[in-house]
Amino acid sequence: MFKKILVANRGEIALRVISACRELGIRTVAVYSEADRDALHVRYADEDVCIGPAAPTASYLNVTSIVSAAEITEADAIHPGYGFLAENSRFAEILSDCRIQFIGPSPEAIRTMGDKALARETVAAAGVPTLPGSGGALRSLDEGLDTARQVGYPVILKASAGGGGRGMRVAANDRELGRYFEIASSEAAKAFGNGEIYLEKYLVTPRHIEFQIFGDRQGRVMHLGERECSIQRRHQKLLEESPSVALDAELRRRMGGAAVEAARAVKYTGAGTVEFLLDADGSFYFMEMNTRIQVEHPVTEEVTGLDLVKEQISVAAGEPLSFCEKEIRARGHAIEFRINAEDPVRFTPSPGRITTFHPPGGTGVRVDTAAYQGYVIPPYYDSMIAKLIVRGKDRAEAISRGRRALEFFVIEGVQTTIPVHRRILEEEDFQAGRISTRFMERFAAAART
Repeated sequence: MFKKILVANRGEIALRVISACRELGIRTVAVYSEADRDALHVRYADEDVCIGPAAPTASYLNVTSIVSAAEITEADAIHPGYGFLAENSRFAEILSDCRIQFIGPSPEAIRTMGDKALARETVAAAGVPTLPGSGGALRSLDEGLDTARQVGYPVILKASAGGGGRGMRVAANDRELGRYFEIASSEAAKAFGNGEIYLEKYLVTPRHIEFQIFGDRQGRVMHLGERECSIQRRHQKLLEESPSVALDAELRRRMGGAAVEAARAVKYTGAGTVEFLLDADGSFYFMEMNTRIQVEHPVTEEVTGLDLVKEQISVAAGEPLSFCEKEIRARGHAIEFRINAEDPVRFTPSPGRITTFHPPGGTGVRVDTAAYQGYVIPPYYDSMIAKLIVRGKDRAEAISRGRRALEFFVIEGVQTTIPVHRRILEEEDFQAGRISTRFMERFAAAART
């Protein structure tokens, strides 16, 4: 097992990794930017190193500074958390060259699944269902037009090298495809340094279902069940839950099996997530694979009783998975609410000082956060303040518990998305499980009337 782990991240995920390390008896090193000098992950780590100014490119994305910090403190492994360098294959390669263990999959797996077009080709070869489309990156607009006419409109353009909604456009006809082609490519180049885009058939009202998978160095790969992630705005998730009301035992078996085959196709090790679009007729299609721990991993932890971050660390140290798939049984229902420092109507960032911070507690309530009263939310990073996770014996109790916990969660000084979540829980369609990736569009339109 590792003696010292450097956490190459910030905020609640850095604190989450430090907590897991503390329980495993592993010393930790926090790295921080000048803007995060007073952050909790710095306070609770055994050692800390300032790695640069506030800008992410000068600090949390500065590979040279992070590797230097690991060498100076004699850390034998680095946990990247999510975001920043978590899915950077070159970073993983550099750590290997420096004999520092990267707590994540191989550089080859990251590289393959990070190229969305190549990932699609790879999983299709393994028998995983994929949406009709270009197969790989488009070489020209004419090729895109030919492909769109073959699969039928509407279609969606996606960045080969990225995600999060950037480099993504939906076209309903030839004219729109012509207009969006260069826009999507330019946006992808600006966001990811790679302007390649590919095309897929666009499903109008699908569900977004993802499966948590895990692999070890002994060759075992398994899934830990699904998460429903359909409540999202601009392709950014707001609320996640497990299990999904849309899946019966047979569909869960087929989708879980496809997720495992996708992971096996790249000899995957560690924690990862295979994401699918589920159509109303029960057909499902591979969307992408995230080669890291997810923001919403606590949902799976609450229904399985497993500590996924501890498992990541153990697998990276060469240990076999501590469980087998037949032992994984979902217990009850869990929902995670992303509490962001945002205007609850316009969803614009709301950085500033938190003057009051009173998180809820009680049975079945968990709050993952690095915020506190007096903490200043900097404008340079992600706007998430906390993750509120609730668990109940069934979905109805989880919703009821979420309603109570959101009511008791008091944050003042900045605007937050708490009011949005409270309204979502009161929606009849949400309570009935009638949701899709278009839910927030209708929700937002209703809020304006």
